[in-house]
Amino acid sequence: MLELQKFTLLLEKGLVKITFLLYCEGNAAFCAGSHLRRGEKTYIIARTDNGAWEGPVRFFERSAMMDICTEHPHEECGVFGVYDPAGDCARTAYYGLYALQHRGQEACGIAAINDRELSFHKNVGLVGDVFTEEILDGLGGTMAVGHVRYSTAGGGCRENAQPLTLKYVKGTLALAHNGNLPHADELRTQFEYQGAIFQTSSDSELIAYAIAQARLRCTSVEEAVRRALAGLRGAWSLMVMSPRKLVAARDPWGFRPLCMGRRGTAVVFASESCALDAVGARFERELDPGEILVVEDGKVRTVQRPAEDKGHLCIFEYIYFARPDSVICGQSVHEARRRAGRLLAREHPVEADVVIGVPDSGLDAAMGYAQESGIPYGVGLVKNRYIGRTFITPGQDHREQAVRIKLGALKSCVEGRRAVLVDDSIVRGTTSRQIVSLLREAGAREIHLRSSAPPFISPCWFGTDIPDREELIACRYSLEEIRAQTGADSLGFLSLNALKHIAPDAACGFCDGCFTGNYPLAL
Repeated sequence: MLELQKFTLLLEKGLVKITFLLYCEGNAAFCAGSHLRRGEKTYIIARTDNGAWEGPVRFFERSAMMDICTEHPHEECGVFGVYDPAGDCARTAYYGLYALQHRGQEACGIAAINDRELSFHKNVGLVGDVFTEEILDGLGGTMAVGHVRYSTAGGGCRENAQPLTLKYVKGTLALAHNGNLPHADELRTQFEYQGAIFQTSSDSELIAYAIAQARLRCTSVEEAVRRALAGLRGAWSLMVMSPRKLVAARDPWGFRPLCMGRRGTAVVFASESCALDAVGARFERELDPGEILVVEDGKVRTVQRPAEDKGHLCIFEYIYFARPDSVICGQSVHEARRRAGRLLAREHPVEADVVIGVPDSGLDAAMGYAQESGIPYGVGLVKNRYIGRTFITPGQDHREQAVRIKLGALKSCVEGRRAVLVDDSIVRGTTSRQIVSLLREAGAREIHLRSSAPPFISPCWFGTDIPDREELIACRYSLEEIRAQTGADSLGFLSLNALKHIAPDAACGFCDGCFTGNYPLAL
């Protein structure tokens, strides 16, 4: 039976208010704060408060609902954990989350342990907006876990902010999760038939429930984590905190990164090494795929050995997600992006006067392209630093305006010149078209668009909001058609073969399913 639901969604802290009419087949969708079941078609019509329709009916998977207008893919979140007998762990987590802000700007939170008592604070918004000195002083803690969120599963409401905290018969737990469970809907239904009542639409709550259930049948929280994760399939870099212990875990396929460092007697975990640097911790090592560690009384011990597989790290960590100053699996992110640019120049050379990159994620690749080609590097685009990665507005007209708010063309760099424009990727093509237009208006004589990633042809099921195939420009148009739509004079994508060589120092395998349609984990 066709159902109709209507709800209001607040974006960007209430600055943009959109009313959605939500149509669904059967029991496929719920109101804001709940989830859309994967694979079931949902039609959304957006309109403004004055009733004017912003666009036609469109189809979205659940992951696209909260970010209908962004061009670049987004990674779900970043996690941070710290044990420090000196205390003030909440403040350490705060600095760590600041360094991980690029991984999620939708919501954030910190949970801390003081004298075996759990306290927490979380909300929608950026780290610097959600936390104050007074809040951090109140949290304190000799242990803490933190989280920055961008939702790929579940809505962006406060209830879905992490860390998730729960009280149960065995005590309290706090959990921070980076990743995605592809079969979360089936798992949720299974747990609900067992009597579970969920407070969020996040698949992370399913992991928390599985751990709590396992804890009833074993003697330690780390063993509960091991047993619970053994029954799950998907992607996770996970921090779990009990009143006495801090547990870090990575999925057996190694989709999402997680590293460990030390600062004196403190033990620190983070999604990226840049967060260790931010809190003055010395990088020690990456957690291997499938590995589980526990920290108790300052001592780190292994709960589960790594998987035999080298893992399948998301290759997009090197292309876009991670900060350039991070090192992941032994590979400098900055150098991987420069190498991608050099390979791109070899595959798609062109006569030009200047190479410019799209801030910020295209800059390193642009430097590499300039280095390899011998064409001078220039700053042709200036970014508004007060606009985050997730700035979105509804409707094509507003989307175009958003690009102009985020970026400005530097006329003195491009006027009368042939420019090579390097971006990390092209997803829908809308942003690329607007950037090309900006450069034309600034007087660029020619614009040669280059992508340091291959064309996207498949969605991601493991924690990245790559849209459904209907939204991917490479699935609908030929290379020449994409070039024409963007308005560029020429267009070139990094090849799949070159992609394999952008991270030669990485001691891991990669998942490139969004570019190939081949996933390391059967769905």
